[in-house]
Formats: sequence, C-alpha cells, structure tokens
Amino acid sequence: MSSPYNLPDAQGHFGPYGGSFVSETLVAALAELNQAYAAAQQDPAFQAEFAYELKHYVGRPSPVFHAKRWSEILGGAQIYLKREDLNHTGAHKVNNCIGQALLARRMGKPRIIAETGAGQHGVASATVAARYGMECVVYMGSEDVKRQAQNVYRMKLLGASVVPVESGSKTLKDALNEAMRDWVTNVENTFYIIGTVAGPHPYPMMVRDFQSVIGTEALVQMPEMIGRQPDYVIAAVGGGSNAMGIFYPYIPHEDVKLIGVEAAGDGLETGRHAASLSAGKPGVLHGNRTYLLQDANGQITETHSISAGLDYPGVGPEHAWLKDTGRAQYVGITDEEALDAFHKLCRLEGIIPALESSHALAYAAKLAPTLPKDKVLLVNLSGRGDKDMHTVAEKSGIKF
Repeated sequence: MSSPYNLPDAQGHFGPYGGSFVSETLVAALAELNQAYAAAQQDPAFQAEFAYELKHYVGRPSPVFHAKRWSEILGGAQIYLKREDLNHTGAHKVNNCIGQALLARRMGKPRIIAETGAGQHGVASATVAARYGMECVVYMGSEDVKRQAQNVYRMKLLGASVVPVESGSKTLKDALNEAMRDWVTNVENTFYIIGTVAGPHPYPMMVRDFQSVIGTEALVQMPEMIGRQPDYVIAAVGGGSNAMGIFYPYIPHEDVKLIGVEAAGDGLETGRHAASLSAGKPGVLHGNRTYLLQDANGQITETHSISAGLDYPGVGPEHAWLKDTGRAQYVGITDEEALDAFHKLCRLEGIIPALESSHALAYAAKLAPTLPKDKVLLVNLSGRGDKDMHTVAEKSGIKF
C-alpha cells in the first residue's frame, strides 16, 4: 500500500486536469452543490440511506463470477467478472443516480435533468425520479434516440420526458451541452445528474465516490474467492465512471495493475474512434480540463464507436491524471474485437454483456493468453446487453 490518495484538491484539480470552467451563471449553483455534497458526506444518516437503497433497491453487493469456461479456452490467466449487469436497471449507472437523487432531495430540488448516450444513465435517472417522486427530463442525441429506441421507451414508461437533441453529431456531447443550457436556465429548482466522472467540480469527484462501491465490494470479494487481490483490474472507459468506480479503491494497491479500455472504433489509425486518452490532447470541454479528441484548431472532432455509451470525445479528468502518472494504462479495442468478445461471453458463459463492457472483455481476452494460469484478471462487467440487441443483430445481418 502506498500513501493515501487524496485528489482532487479543493478546486477540483487532479494535477493539471479537472477544475471548473463554467459560465458565471453556474458558479453559485456549483458552490451550493459542493457545499451540500460535503455536508452529505459527513452525515451518517445520508450515508446510511444511500447504503440502504443500494442494498434493498439496487440489489447490491453485485457478485464476482469466475468465467471458467472462457478462461480455460483462452488458456492463460483466470478471468473474473464484477457483475454490475445484475443491478436493478441493468448497469452500474444506478449507483450514482441514487446518490445524486438523494442529494437533490436534500437540497430541495424537485426537478432532475440528465444527459444520456446509450440510454442507461437516462433510464437510471428516470428510475430514481420515479422512486423519489421527482420530475425528470432526459436529453439524448437524436442519433442515439434511433440507436436506443427501447431505452427511450423505458424512460417514458418511468415518467420521464425525453428531449432528442438535433445539434452537432447528435450524440452524447450534444446532449450534455443541451442539459447544461437547461440547468443554467432553471438552476433554482433543478438538479443536474451528470452520468459520468466528467463535468465541472464537484461532479468528477462526486460520481467517482458514488460509483466506488464497485471497487470497495471487490476489495472484500476477491480475497474471499481467491485469497488475494487480482493482478489486473480492467474496465471500459467512455467518460469513465464504471472504470473510476472499480479503480478508485484499488489506487493505493500498487501491485494491482489498472487498465482502462477505450473505443478504438474502426481503428485508431482511421480517425473513426472515441479514444481520447490514446489519441487526444489536453483541452477544456463541459466544464473541466482533460484529454479531448480535437483538431489542429482545438475544435472537438466527431467520434465513432459501435457502443453509444463510449461515443464521447473526452474523458474524466481523474483518468487523465492516472494516465499521466502511469498509475493506470489505457488501451484501445475496435468495434470488431468488442463484437467478438460479446459473442464469446454469450456462448461460453451464458451472459449477454453490454457493448461497452465488451470492450473490456475483449482486452482481457487478448491479455489472458499472454499470462500464466495463476494470474487473475478482474473485469468490470458494467452492464447487460439487452439494449444492444438491435445493433448486434444488424451487424449479423438480422433485422427485427
């Protein structure tokens, strides 16, 4: 174990990354949020309610599963899966949404807004809004509305309004822009639930903290299962909340290697990808400084991934810091590699993973055969693949 890790600083910086780059209209709202979150962190009643909801509503702790058949066929290291796909709503997103909804209620904000790409964060936000009797508006790029029609209907069933965003690339970053605009206008009665570890301070810290239940559980579960911690922890990275959730508690365990897996799309060399840590440069987007995919003039470039949830041109600032310090390593996996891992897990373990999670699985499948049989990889299986049926079927030439 190394010295305690205590980032971000009071201004929300992780080294040169993070911070709060926002219009004056949001400065007071963020200060109010920061203050409310700091108080909630110190309040045993808030923490107890959060823990209660995670257990009785979400169904935590999520189990760790040994993918024995897949490990045997790969013929190297053993692969274990942290089963976030078994949470209520089918992904890790709900952990954070419950935390932020409880905070919104504590702050007296009856209306919540959210942005969503794959639709999982939108569904989780709509779910908690229904659970706590709040109004909910979800912004979603119109491209993603088409890709994720089933999740759009789920949000409406849960009582949320879904606003398709027609600007820009009509994906996650555009939905985020619109949600920010709404928040500026309605800051008095509205709480903005950001779904990833990005945005202005305190969001990257707050989302990480709410998601860190994943890694905190794994720290206890792995020794129970194998008598020690894993050699590698592997997670998909879009904005990076599922990865931060499992990485954060492991940061002080320096003998555990952390690997974040980005969407290499059609291949890093093609320019059609969403791998900001592998191919980006530092810049400012959505209120924080981090690695971004941008052109020579600093304009944000269009991204591509088969997975709507990884289709984002930035990444959480803490990941940028972990990359620069070498504490975590970041790699790319193409659409094809992710699809292959998706099919393998279905056939070999009877688990249908989300396309986001399939990127992490694909890297584990590459790494495992290069390692001895006594090495252990823990993969964060961040969500289930029901939402991706249309996309995968289309790739296989099947029309519903």
